[in-house]
Amino acid sequence: MGTLDEKAKKMDDDAAHASGGKDPGAGGFIILFFIIGFAASMVLGWVIFPKLLYSQKQQPFSFNHALHVGEVDEGCESCHFFREDGSFSGIPKLAQCTDCHEEPMGETEDEATFVEQYVAKEREVPWLSYSRQPDCVFFSHAAHVMGAKMDCVTCHGHIGESESSRPYEANRITGYSRDIWGKNIAGLKKNSWDRMKMDDCAQCHKEAGIIHTSSVQTERDACFVCHK
Repeated sequence: MGTLDEKAKKMDDDAAHASGGKDPGAGGFIILFFIIGFAASMVLGWVIFPKLLYSQKQQPFSFNHALHVGEVDEGCESCHFFREDGSFSGIPKLAQCTDCHEEPMGETEDEATFVEQYVAKEREVPWLSYSRQPDCVFFSHAAHVMGAKMDCVTCHGHIGESESSRPYEANRITGYSRDIWGKNIAGLKKNSWDRMKMDDCAQCHKEAGIIHTSSVQTERDACFVCHK
């Protein structure tokens, strides 16, 4: 038995020497620890962090675009129109709504609240704009809709077919809508309306062969065209 014990001890010593005097199982434990840490970091950064970064707010009323589009003659342009000076009206003001809603239409709670709290008191509805850009960005609807003949769907998606208002997601740091950055934290997108970043504008201009010249020229576009 003594000889066997000596041989076993010698084999253990050889194994320890071959591994540099370290436990052979330590390497596997380190790799496992790294994999677990990497997976946890991915979950934290790609799943949990985006949920914490954005706060959800509800619109004052759940607006039914599909219902309203079916009642007007000119589709989107019935409520979102160009003024005589070429500027864009954006979100409708109360005066546009009172043409139809001076008296309650229907018996819903929202309709009663709208007439009593806003129409009767001449208060503007504090709608939250999904597509509001930073103050330093100037976007010309006239150039894109009237000049380039672009359809509203290109940037805003099929919102005209929606029957309710989805939650407004605000970045807790910047305050801007999540629609600007996009839902996908990796920056990937499937549709042209998935986000409204400068890279998307530049790519669209590049594909359309639009080139601007100014005193400040970058590889993407002329800065002062959009940044005032």
